[in-house]
Amino acid sequence: MRHRKAGTKLNMSSSHRQAMFRNMVTSLLKHDKIRTTDTRAKELRRWADHIITLAKQGDLHARRQVLAIVREKDVVHKLFEEAEKRFGKLNGGYTRVTKIGRRPGDAALVSVIELISSEDTPKKKKKKTKTKKEAPAAKTAGKVTKAKEATPAEEPNESQQADADADAKEAVSDEPIEAEAQADETLQAQDSAAEEIEAAEDEPADVDAAEGEETEKKDD
Repeated sequence: MRHRKAGTKLNMSSSHRQAMFRNMVTSLLKHDKIRTTDTRAKELRRWADHIITLAKQGDLHARRQVLAIVREKDVVHKLFEEAEKRFGKLNGGYTRVTKIGRRPGDAALVSVIELISSEDTPKKKKKKTKTKKEAPAAKTAGKVTKAKEATPAEEPNESQQADADADAKEAVSDEPIEAEAQADETLQAQDSAAEEIEAAEDEPADVDAAEGEETEKKDD
């Protein structure tokens, strides 16, 4: 069982492997990018993430732990100065491994490992919430007309209300005058009818008087 034996052996002794990765992580922190085989790049990523996490702490104990791995003081000093600004917003994943093909000679897979900063990380796209489909134009038009019918009539302005009141008063005042005029007309019509009736009654009396005179003359 391989308990407490994480990482790849790479067919070399532990001292050889540790010395190699110390040199590789130092070169990575100094140049920000190195090229190596795919297997070594994946293993180097573990070392780089551990060192950068210690550098973000920034205390003396973390600096001594990093100096035990990286033997160049200038590289460690530069790393501790830039760690919080460069990797402050990241929680792990400080490196990127990119495969570039095979190495001529032994055809080993070759990759480029490089340091990334918080500015280089792609931003997560916000998921768009699904919206309901818009109704057809005819339905929307019908809804608009129904809404207009349902809305109460607009209240008239003060000027319009005043004009309406004046018109109503004039109409009320004109009604008695028209009624009086109609009554006068009816009275005149009744008077003229009575005069015609009296004239018609007087005509037979005149005829009888004329006939009486004629008979008297004949008798004489």
